[in-house]
Amino acid sequence: MNHFQGQIPSEIRARLPGLAVLLMSDNGFNGSIPFSLGNITSMQVLDLSNNNLQGQISEGTGNMSSLEFLDLSGNNFFGRLPPRFGTSSNSRYVYLSRNKLQGPIKMTFYDPAEIVALDLSHNNLTSTIPEWIDRLSNLRFLLLSYNNLEGEIPIQLSRLDQLTLIDLSHNHLSGNILSWMISTRPFPQLYNFYDSISSSQQSFEFTTKNVSLSYRGDNIWYFIGIDFSFNNFTRKIPPEFGNLSMIKALNLSHNGLTGPIPPTFSNLKEIESLDLSYNNLDGEIPPRLTELFSLEFFSVANNNLSGRTPARVAHFATFDESCYKDNPFLYGEPLPKIYGVAMPPSPTPTSMNNEDNGGFMDMEVFYVTFEVAYLIVLLVIVSVLYINPYWQRAWFHFIEVSNLPILSKLGFSWY
Repeated sequence: MNHFQGQIPSEIRARLPGLAVLLMSDNGFNGSIPFSLGNITSMQVLDLSNNNLQGQISEGTGNMSSLEFLDLSGNNFFGRLPPRFGTSSNSRYVYLSRNKLQGPIKMTFYDPAEIVALDLSHNNLTSTIPEWIDRLSNLRFLLLSYNNLEGEIPIQLSRLDQLTLIDLSHNHLSGNILSWMISTRPFPQLYNFYDSISSSQQSFEFTTKNVSLSYRGDNIWYFIGIDFSFNNFTRKIPPEFGNLSMIKALNLSHNGLTGPIPPTFSNLKEIESLDLSYNNLDGEIPPRLTELFSLEFFSVANNNLSGRTPARVAHFATFDESCYKDNPFLYGEPLPKIYGVAMPPSPTPTSMNNEDNGGFMDMEVFYVTFEVAYLIVLLVIVSVLYINPYWQRAWFHFIEVSNLPILSKLGFSWY
């Protein structure tokens, strides 16, 4: 976090051969990672994030056999991911977000079971989520958002029972949303000095309460969330999502999901942000959602929901019309309509019986107005017939022609 510029000195390895921790983030370094830097076998923590570095990732990190934490996010690295990522059996945290990486996710780790965090978000990655993902058996943080991934979620991904945060938003994924399990087991206490540094350095961006926030350091271990928004998922929401009792944020918005909101969502007692907007959900909003006392953001806008909105209690008393808008058959406060009919504004005591109070028209006034309008139209017709002989003849001819069939059926002759 200085204003250093220029290239990273290639002499670092020669001058500091036993270097274990190198933090050079948030500066103005450019160029590529020196090849010599990648040969520091004692390196355990390397943070070069938020600079202007470029080139192929594999060129600068290939031989760091002790590397545990790597953060190259926020640079201009391009090309494909390296097919074999490093030679370290200790790799645990890999952050490569906000670069220009392309191609499919084809990468293997020396010991995949050690990987705890993998952030590949905000790149140009394509193809599908790889089936080998379940080899990362201890993965807790997976961020693949803002890429061009497609296809369905592989069943192997839902088997990662250590996950506490997963972000697949802003891709082209389709098919079903698989039932999910989120780990509630606390992360083991870090005693190793370098583990503690790694934990304090890691950070990620995650959208919650409709705002993209940056989470850094120890706060990460207390945040549990799922974001599958802005994809092409269809069919119903699995009711098993209601078993995620410790989840803080759940975003399934901007998909093609159908069916009802699972009543099991009332079990999400720790949830703070729930976004189901812009889908094709139908049915009623489960009334027991009002028992979610930690809920601070809620949206079911732009669906096909029906029935009454939840009772205005707890946090639901603070949610405005925008949380429910564009559901044609939804009614109740705070929506200004009942079954699709505009609700009159609540009358004040001084204007309860005032004809100009802006509410529904009084029916007695309506009938009087209708009768007056009818008489006026009738008088106009009579006046025109009286003044204009041509219209008189035309009118009588119309009456004569219209009545002939009726009179014939009744046995009358028109002579």
